[in-house]
Amino acid sequence: MAERSSTGLLMMMLDPSPAIAMTLPAEVREKLAELELELSEGDITQKGYEKKRGKLLAPYIPQIQGVDPSLQIEHRIQTSSQVAPPGSKQNKPRVANSRDECFRSDLHTEAVQAALAKYKERKMPMPSKRRSVLVQSSVEACTPPDTSSASEDEGSLRRQGRIASSSPYQAHPSVEHWFNRVIQGSSTSSSASSTSSHPGGRPHHATNTTSASAATVLADLMAHTQLGVPVNSRVSSKIQQLLNTLKRPKRPPLREFFVDDFEELLDVQHPDPNQPKPEGGEMRPLNGDPLGVVTNWPPSLLASLQRWGTTQPKSPCLTALDNAGKPIYTLTYGKLWTQSQKLAYTLLNKLSTRNEPLLRPGDRVALVFPNNDPVMFMVAFYACLLAELVPVPIEVPLTRKDAGSQQVGFLLGSCGVTLALTTDACQKGLPKAQTGEVVTFKGWPRLLWFVTDGKHVAKPPKDWHPPIRDACNEIAYIEYKTSKEGSTMGITVSHSAMLAHCHALTQACGYTEGEIITNVLDFKRDAGLWHGVLTSVMNRMHVISIPYSLMKVNPLSWIQKVHTYKARVAVVKSRDMHWSLLAQRDQRDISLSSLRMLIVADGANPWSISSCDAFLNVFQARGLRPEVICPCASSSEAMTVAIRRPPEMGVPPPGKAVLSMSGLSYGVIRVDTEEKLSVLTVQDVGQVMPGALVCVIRLEGTPYLCRTDEVGEICVSSSSTGISYYGLPGMTKNVFETIPVTSSGAPISDRPFTRTSLLGFIGPDNLVFVVGKMDGLMVVSGRRHNADDVVATALAVEPMKFVYRGRIAVFSLSVLHDERIVVVAEQRPDASEEDSFQWMSRVLQAIDSIHQVGVYCLALVPANTLPKAPLGGIHISETKQRFLEGALHPCNVLMCPHTCVTNLPKPRQKQPGTEVGPASMIVGNLVAGKRIAQACGRDVSQLEDNDQFLYMQDVLQWRAQATPDHPLFLLLNAKGTVANTASCVQLHKRAERVAVALMERGRLNTGDHVALVYPPGVDLIATFYGCLYAGCVPVTVRPPHPQNLTTTLPTVKMIVEVSKSVCILTTQAIMKLLKSKEAAAAVDIKTWPLILDTDDLPRKRIPQIYKPPTPEMLAYLDFSVSTTGILAGVKMSHAATSALCRSVKLQCELYPSRQIAICLDPYCGLGFALWCLCSVYSGHQSILVPPLELETNPSLWLSAVSQFKVRVTFCSYSVMEMCTKALGSQTEALRLRSVNLSCVRTCMVVAEERPRITLTQSFSKIFKDLGLSSRAVSTTFGCRVNVAICLQGTSGPDPTTVYLDMRALRHDRVRLVERGSPHSLPLTESGKILPGVKVIIANTETKGPLGDSHLGEIWVSSPHNATGYYTVYGEEALHADHFSTRLSFGDTQTVWARTGYLGFLRRTELTDASGERHDALYVVGSLDETLELRGMRYHPIDIETSVIRSHKSIAECAVFTWTNLLVVVVELEGSEQEALDLVALVTNVVLEEHYLIVGVVVVVDPGVIPINSRGEKQRMHLRDGFLADQLDPIYVAYNM
Repeated sequence: MAERSSTGLLMMMLDPSPAIAMTLPAEVREKLAELELELSEGDITQKGYEKKRGKLLAPYIPQIQGVDPSLQIEHRIQTSSQVAPPGSKQNKPRVANSRDECFRSDLHTEAVQAALAKYKERKMPMPSKRRSVLVQSSVEACTPPDTSSASEDEGSLRRQGRIASSSPYQAHPSVEHWFNRVIQGSSTSSSASSTSSHPGGRPHHATNTTSASAATVLADLMAHTQLGVPVNSRVSSKIQQLLNTLKRPKRPPLREFFVDDFEELLDVQHPDPNQPKPEGGEMRPLNGDPLGVVTNWPPSLLASLQRWGTTQPKSPCLTALDNAGKPIYTLTYGKLWTQSQKLAYTLLNKLSTRNEPLLRPGDRVALVFPNNDPVMFMVAFYACLLAELVPVPIEVPLTRKDAGSQQVGFLLGSCGVTLALTTDACQKGLPKAQTGEVVTFKGWPRLLWFVTDGKHVAKPPKDWHPPIRDACNEIAYIEYKTSKEGSTMGITVSHSAMLAHCHALTQACGYTEGEIITNVLDFKRDAGLWHGVLTSVMNRMHVISIPYSLMKVNPLSWIQKVHTYKARVAVVKSRDMHWSLLAQRDQRDISLSSLRMLIVADGANPWSISSCDAFLNVFQARGLRPEVICPCASSSEAMTVAIRRPPEMGVPPPGKAVLSMSGLSYGVIRVDTEEKLSVLTVQDVGQVMPGALVCVIRLEGTPYLCRTDEVGEICVSSSSTGISYYGLPGMTKNVFETIPVTSSGAPISDRPFTRTSLLGFIGPDNLVFVVGKMDGLMVVSGRRHNADDVVATALAVEPMKFVYRGRIAVFSLSVLHDERIVVVAEQRPDASEEDSFQWMSRVLQAIDSIHQVGVYCLALVPANTLPKAPLGGIHISETKQRFLEGALHPCNVLMCPHTCVTNLPKPRQKQPGTEVGPASMIVGNLVAGKRIAQACGRDVSQLEDNDQFLYMQDVLQWRAQATPDHPLFLLLNAKGTVANTASCVQLHKRAERVAVALMERGRLNTGDHVALVYPPGVDLIATFYGCLYAGCVPVTVRPPHPQNLTTTLPTVKMIVEVSKSVCILTTQAIMKLLKSKEAAAAVDIKTWPLILDTDDLPRKRIPQIYKPPTPEMLAYLDFSVSTTGILAGVKMSHAATSALCRSVKLQCELYPSRQIAICLDPYCGLGFALWCLCSVYSGHQSILVPPLELETNPSLWLSAVSQFKVRVTFCSYSVMEMCTKALGSQTEALRLRSVNLSCVRTCMVVAEERPRITLTQSFSKIFKDLGLSSRAVSTTFGCRVNVAICLQGTSGPDPTTVYLDMRALRHDRVRLVERGSPHSLPLTESGKILPGVKVIIANTETKGPLGDSHLGEIWVSSPHNATGYYTVYGEEALHADHFSTRLSFGDTQTVWARTGYLGFLRRTELTDASGERHDALYVVGSLDETLELRGMRYHPIDIETSVIRSHKSIAECAVFTWTNLLVVVVELEGSEQEALDLVALVTNVVLEEHYLIVGVVVVVDPGVIPINSRGEKQRMHLRDGFLADQLDPIYVAYNM
């Protein structure tokens, strides 16, 4: 156990010293212990406890000079490390307190408190949960007293070690006092006594510097966050840098900033040049004593059993106790011998399948025995050995979902186990299937369960004798072990190794025949098995076995049994010593004087030292001799490695080493350095085992011997180690057959060594010291940290109030090429949000200070929810697994990626003034050696119908005369029946009526703007043509949603106002809605223009249809809300309208005989054109399916396509998504309703974004069963300046897919990679470029043309480009160049429109209809949407795709930036308890795949992220909602 402190004197300052503690009268000590207990069980408040304790201690404590005694007592009380008698402390043992033992160190607590005192308390933004406001408590509430210990100057706390010796009671109360006050939530800061009692008596002026600097830091932060909200008040310099770099992106010239090799791209951690390096000479391998030669040593363990069973049958072998501590059965050697013989005979002869014996010698058998039945276990174990079967002892599986149970099943399966032995009681308790048989546990093989109790066992015939052979290299038993990753391995131990190990233990421990030994450990494996089942039989010892269940009820039971039975040896763990300290006040008359050896099985844990010291402190008075405490070090692979010998062997005195924590992190041994706060005190684990050769080797790479002052992995070569991992030859070679070499590369021995997974060194007197285990090793940025050390530090921060002592897990996970530390603790139910958060932030600071390492994530989970290991304790690997799967369900999370992640790629910087001049770039048709990226659709100028330009109103009039009854439109309702139809003449007549109404009722003039507010249907189309007939300009507007007027009506109002409409045409129902009371709550209804309803118009003919003077006249306005939340209306001239229809007609081969199905919103873009214009122009019949109807009948669109045998159909992504989600599992039902999609040649998704490849692919895959061709689905691309640039159409090559390197894309580069490459992003061509359309890719900054496969802005030139934005505020000047811009060099004549989208052109190997090589256009994303972070360009969709993949419960995700912090909003489709699981997973995936640190994670309900009619996310609306606090989030996490 660590005693990290200023040479142990800090403790004395704030506590009655141990000497005083020991001189306290017994009754005072007892009263103190009772108080402790009352507090831990909640029978008394903290305040009451402190008051009473203060009264009790007051008379016994010398006053601190110059400090008011009452104050002084308070400090003592409030430190979390009270020494009453050091034993009586802390809570009563709790069920799962398995790791308590290790982490007790008063000194460590002091060190942590002192380290924390160095920090100014930095206020972090508290995460907000639903039903609680976002707590941003004032900064003053937590300002510490101005003590100079908060600054790093000389007189601060770390020098106290040297000064304190002269004045041990000169404390530094104010800091201590303040910390405790803060934790208790008091906001007053006691700076009155700030420096008076400081050992150096620093003058006051030294104290103000830190507070001033804190203020500047805070001001600095405020400057970086608009809105004045502290984004992150733990402003370490790194976050400061992060905010600064985000503020000013710079970009170096191309070749420097982008390197394809990943390692060069990430900031490589360079080792610190000042780090300590080992300086000692090379260590020499260390030999243990030779194994003694004993004359009557048995040739095998079974021979010993036979000998004692026949010559000393009455001699007691094992006494089992019940949960009250009463002996229930004593097994004698005679009984053990006869019962195990019977069972061996039964196993070999009485179990058969199909007349074949079930078991043959050498088969593996599972032993499943509860921890309170050592007798049956021992009989079964020896029976297996006698029958030459291999026992595999495992834990009793309690439920089907036990932590790690699947892995145990895997071990049993790989060992080929078919039979499990168990007791009757245990078999009855196992979960059963319907048939009454024991269920097959998850991942387990099918087992036959055999109960070993008497009635099932047959008596062997007189002439049957089990073979007793000499020990050989056959496998005797298999011991299971769980690795760091959670996999379970079986370690095989041979008969000879088992015998040699018993021999070595007997010699090392000086065991004699008939000794009594108390065993508290698990008898199925490890030291409990070696001492309590094997070596004991070798020496005819009597074992008193103390079950775990008894220890939980009565932690003193083992001490009572030592006393009752006068046991000479006890085998315990430090936990057991710690537990007994908590309860020892109940016992007066126990004596431990009979003990000659108290074996501490986990003495190799560096933290066991304080349990040993504290235990000795208390029990020395009861006969315990200091020298009998014998820590030992062992591992499953090497068995016992070293053990401190009992005193009678005349060995050197035990050693202690006080090591520098920082040195250890570099793997170097440095004795206690200046920095007194971070030291680790370790005790030796004695000498090497007899007959063993031990060396210490480097952890990574070739197993070189370490230097004498270097920490490495201890390796053992001896005849008493395990021989292999069962069935894992590769790992076996690595661990059991290591050949250590000297620095010159020469092997040190011809014998192979076994790695023990213990980290340590050989100290003076050849004592072995262990400082950690490989399993707990976390290598962060090249420095090693031990999980147990981190746990101890976390627990030293006021542990009792907020978390349970023994329930903390620390592990590391690899994120972005380095290990990141995660701390998970169980929170007490009574701890408040704020207190827990406070505790968490202080744990982070303490770990940062003492270990100089940042914690990546700190999570608190509700009490009792962490997975338990079989004998209490936390199942670390299972906890880690749950954390990574998002199944931990924490109730509090704090992520600190900003401080830990230091290996991000350097931010890219843009170089000023590197604009390329025309001359250097362009030669003919090449740009910098590449073909210029330009492409065009079919040339329309040569086509014969070119000369006749057509106005849409003329076309309709002509069709009404030529083909009056030809059906143009069929509108379907939700049931799939035809709700409305329109032939050419019907449409013409309806349009006439509307035109007359406009002129007569509306008195409108030519050129007036009219808003059409209709649901999708034929009325909308008729009124559109009515407006054209009357010479008005129509504006189609989506009607408000009756259930959601507050959000939808303002948009309607805005479009009506911005478009300067003088009249609204609509239906009666909508007209009522627009004028209703509900509408009045959302908008000012008095300012509506004239509203006309067109439901019952008189049948009148129009005198003459309006004929525009030129085709450049405005035909209609197209309004749409972009994803960035901007309402943009574009002007479409008659010429552009006609050209658009003609292009679509040519591309899709549309004729009057054709039918197409349209499932789109008809209000803007290509959706409007297809719905209202194309049918009239080309004469084909359109089947109209309003997307809204799919909400009640998802199969409507596909059924219609099938029913009308449609070849060409159009839909939106939201429609496709609805079909995929709602019909994915119903394809069979659809087939039975004879839905058949084999008729579809092209199904086009109308979109203004990058093709959603996963959605289109899953759609194709799902409906392949209904005959949908895999080649049918494609996408279109349009934008505001040109609503239809690409559209797959019916002929031409299939769309191609390429894979881009996402990292290059961030630097605006296109780098094509193979499918499946890491960081690859699939991109599909957005359909074929339409006839008459020309496309070029231009540099966004220089406006020069770019080469093939270069990323730039897509520019388009076409007869159907819109003619400009129509905005009310006259901002045309800003956007004029969107519609008429020219290249800065090259072809400077053509007028282009800028789409605002990034993309690239690539010439493919395919040929198009004209026989030319086909140029494919790939759209990457909208420029407005991109996020500039760390100088790189990110497309939100890429980050969102990664996030959605990270957890099954994330339904949707949207990202945006806010003050240079990345905010990720995720919709949780699951229970709210999963909300906090998402925080870490989201942070991990964005870091791993995009090298970005997420600033804020917001978890919301499904449907919160706003989506427009095209299925695009409205990220800016979401951002506004987030900032205005309107999202009602489930949880908001601020990553520090």
